[in-house]
Amino acid sequence: PSAVAGRMAASVERRAAGEPLQYVVGRWAFRRLELALDPRVLIPRPETEVLAGVALDECDRLGARVVVDLGTGSGALALALATERNELEVWGTDLSADALVVAEANRAAVGAEIRLVQASWYEALPAELAGRVDVIVSNPPYLSDADMAGLPDEVRDWEPAGGLCAGPDGLEDVAVIVRGAGRWLARPGVVLVEMAPHQTERAARLAQAAGFDEVEIRRDLAGRARMLVARL
Repeated sequence: PSAVAGRMAASVERRAAGEPLQYVVGRWAFRRLELALDPRVLIPRPETEVLAGVALDECDRLGARVVVDLGTGSGALALALATERNELEVWGTDLSADALVVAEANRAAVGAEIRLVQASWYEALPAELAGRVDVIVSNPPYLSDADMAGLPDEVRDWEPAGGLCAGPDGLEDVAVIVRGAGRWLARPGVVLVEMAPHQTERAARLAQAAGFDEVEIRRDLAGRARMLVARL
């Protein structure tokens, strides 16, 4: 039909102009979910699906009740955890009000009970959660200013820079999450953070310096060091 053909032609033009396919389509799969996406949020990637799986394993190991997703973006991690383990109390935080609009739309579409709060990292959490969080999980910004210059155009020009770039070093936000986790975690408890492969050794040293008893680096589907798992 002509209306459908017109929409298809417009979509082809958007893709030809460099807009990522996920934004053109407006929806994308993440584990068992189909999430709404637009340039207000990062596109969830397979590495983060692996992070979700590791987080679920940790929830099962601990018999977790409370989980926090720091920097939730589209809500992908928080919603995956909430839908695959519906006994969990899941919190999602983000500094971006625009990102939380997308996360709320996805929450409503999925029908999951997650709590979304706007503020920077742990500042979003109510004081009564201190010492009660079993699992903290995050896919924070971890690119440096120099890394940003080398990104493909369709990432650098379309995805939100605030969700990609942490600052001059790239490890700034990872450090905030690791160093601040101890106040919020129950005992036992665990923090899981996605990052670039070249950052994992430094992040492991940060976790050890912050007092974590057990520090592990997990790999992504391509076999690259990708995520920090630090346990108290």
